[in-house]
Amino acid sequence: MTVLITGGAGFIGSTLARALLARGDSVIGVDNLDPYYDVSLKEARVATLTGNKNYAFHKLDIADREAMQALFKSRPDIDHVVNLAAQAGVRYSLVNPYAYTHSNIEGFLVVLECCRALPRLKHLVYASSSSVYGGNKKMPFSTEDRVDNPISMYAATKKANELMAHTYSHLYRVSTTGLRYFTVYGPWGRPDMAACIFAKAILEDKPIPVFNNGDMRRDFTYIDDIVAGTIAVLDRPPAIGAEGQPPYKVYNIGNHSTEPLMRYIQLIEQALGKTAAIDFLPMQPGDVRETYADIEPIQKDCGYQPKTTIDEGVPKFIDWYRSFYKR
Repeated sequence: MTVLITGGAGFIGSTLARALLARGDSVIGVDNLDPYYDVSLKEARVATLTGNKNYAFHKLDIADREAMQALFKSRPDIDHVVNLAAQAGVRYSLVNPYAYTHSNIEGFLVVLECCRALPRLKHLVYASSSSVYGGNKKMPFSTEDRVDNPISMYAATKKANELMAHTYSHLYRVSTTGLRYFTVYGPWGRPDMAACIFAKAILEDKPIPVFNNGDMRRDFTYIDDIVAGTIAVLDRPPAIGAEGQPPYKVYNIGNHSTEPLMRYIQLIEQALGKTAAIDFLPMQPGDVRETYADIEPIQKDCGYQPKTTIDEGVPKFIDWYRSFYKR
């Protein structure tokens, strides 16, 4: 199949592209190389892919309507689309909310319109987020739970994506699946995420910021499990229901294991062979104390089964970090 991946230079997008190419698919990567974080990391990810004859990369902003329409028209062979392009980060959404409406709302609308016009489209998969659960205290988080009370602009845009996708599935019968990703980590990870922040600070003998005085738990999910789950979903587009329901699904993708943040930090310390100096801080606005994914629906429908514990995944991440950053 031919898969267009937006956010193709991103953490998940580039790793997904590598896995799809390995199984013989053709991949078109789209990314605007936004300087929200180090562009050289994004370029390095793309460089690992560009030698493959089945890979093409286009530097485009998904909110650029004319450029995106031109690309889609030039590639009528596209039959699957994975929209991972988005302005990420809960805390940054408190600083620059307009970046989120630009990429996550306007950009996603452009992707939906382009998909609607694709003659061979079978499935649009898009990234949602565990952030849509807001301050939900019922564990584990289930896709049956109400998610009407986001507590960050980032979460609000991701909930909006689910509503927009449902609209297109209903009106135009575009098969769409949203994936609520839970705390992804691993090789090629973003430098604004906890694993990279902690590793960099520990190696530089600087204190690491730990919010809510360390009383945090996360469903840490290794990148290879995320990619395996995404591909399993991509291969199974939802169908129109027996009573005319739209071809629309939403799944959690997590490790189905909620781990204390302090244990995650201890594993990073062990892998680095250094002890962290910790700066305990109060809870940040927009943040949540705990996440925990109910993954039974995606297990049942798609055979998804996470395989990597943080005991295995953290050392793999640190090995990559030391190698890439020459530390």
